[in-house]
Amino acid sequence: MTRVGVMLPRDLPVDEVLGYAQRAEALGFDELWVVEDLGFRGGVAQAGAVLAVTSRITVGIGILPAGARNAAFAAMELGTLAQLFPGRLIAGIGHGMPDWMRQVGAWPASPLTLLEEYTVALRTLLRGEPGPTAGRYVDVEGVVIGERPRAVPPVVLGVRGPKSIAVAGRVSDGVLLAEPAAPPYIEASARIMGAPLEVITYDAAVVGDDGPAARDLVRPGLAWIGEPDWAPHLAAMPFADDLARHRKASTGPEEFAATMPDEWVRELALAGTPDDVRAQIAARHAAGATSVVMIPAEPDRLDALTRLAQALDR
Repeated sequence: MTRVGVMLPRDLPVDEVLGYAQRAEALGFDELWVVEDLGFRGGVAQAGAVLAVTSRITVGIGILPAGARNAAFAAMELGTLAQLFPGRLIAGIGHGMPDWMRQVGAWPASPLTLLEEYTVALRTLLRGEPGPTAGRYVDVEGVVIGERPRAVPPVVLGVRGPKSIAVAGRVSDGVLLAEPAAPPYIEASARIMGAPLEVITYDAAVVGDDGPAARDLVRPGLAWIGEPDWAPHLAAMPFADDLARHRKASTGPEEFAATMPDEWVRELALAGTPDDVRAQIAARHAAGATSVVMIPAEPDRLDALTRLAQALDR
């Protein structure tokens, strides 16, 4: 079953967070994804709060950095949420942004090794089984989380490049692909995983009656995609070389996004009329996405939520 979700913005005013979650559920979104970025709000705390004030919507945590928490204690937190709200949680795990993780002294010499060991340990513990043999970074050998949830939450990896995506295919329930996640990137990632697993995508989104105006509003959400970290997202795009040249010729991220051709914006975001965005979502599902998550790109995110819901195929 294909799904459509929406992100709870990391900097949404705190007095709007619970109402935003309730509004997303009332509007018919299948999923609500909370963000854990250094210096903002914790992912587990947000997930617990929004699960408690909703009754149907699935809540995803995207993502918890593997280097930030002991695997056993992470399993306890996630297992508790899964017990209290069975079948409504998806746990996203990832490397974390390197600069942030270095800032807190939690960036390993081998991020791939840590992520693989951590994911295996976390999923093992969530199933109620004894922790696996100690590895290079993760040692929870023999630990048992006695409060095992009836519905074990899926664990997906929020990763970008082919090596990390291959790890996701080996040891997790799927991937969470950060924005932009256009169909060619989705197809390439699914091929690398080599198994029919979860493929959850993020994309900046604006829905409005005027398609070009909506795409102009979404442009700031694309300002950073020319940076090296985004190379895997763009490699399969037919205009990848032109985009790289455009980035090099621009004076900065703002000019890069503001002067990007409209047809590129169509491919790299969920923006336009409700029919436009509905078609863009369908193209991502057809490419292999199991869930397409919309990132509100307008300043008034609560107001924008109603317009985003116009693109839901309900």
